[in-house]
Amino acid sequence: MLIYKYLAEFLFFAFVVLTFFGSILAVRAQLLIHSVLGLAVCFLGVAGLYFYLGSPFLSMMQILIYVGAICIVLVFGVMVGYTPTQIAEKHLKGKNLLLAVFSGAAVFALMSVTIFRTDFTPAASKTGDFSIEWLGKSLLYNYCLAFELISLILLAAIVGSIILAQGGRGDD
Repeated sequence: MLIYKYLAEFLFFAFVVLTFFGSILAVRAQLLIHSVLGLAVCFLGVAGLYFYLGSPFLSMMQILIYVGAICIVLVFGVMVGYTPTQIAEKHLKGKNLLLAVFSGAAVFALMSVTIFRTDFTPAASKTGDFSIEWLGKSLLYNYCLAFELISLILLAAIVGSIILAQGGRGDD
């Protein structure tokens, strides 16, 4: 029985390390496609953590929605993105770097002030029992229109990126 305890701890730490290194790759990659791959690895690690915590449904939804759909949409974004030579030509220098640092600090300060001055109130009551049955009925009946509209927006984005990508990269 002791071997199962060590195996469970090993799997937990393996999923944590997978999530951590995937996120580091997603943030630190020079090329956008490497960032997408790092994001997919990070999402797979999170799915593993969900599975480890006893929620295989949530784990499968993580893989289906985030690793499958979101990363595919980002790959279409890579198709219409900048080439590595275009990235090398655009570095932040001088005034642009100072403006970027100032803008980032201002956004951080405004968000911090907003968060600390807001009085958050807890929810009045629990809206459901959060079981698989309740979640399925909510998605099929209560939130059906929202998910259909989101799928149409994603479809329009994919079709638009394909149309833009067909033109190829020309010298502007």
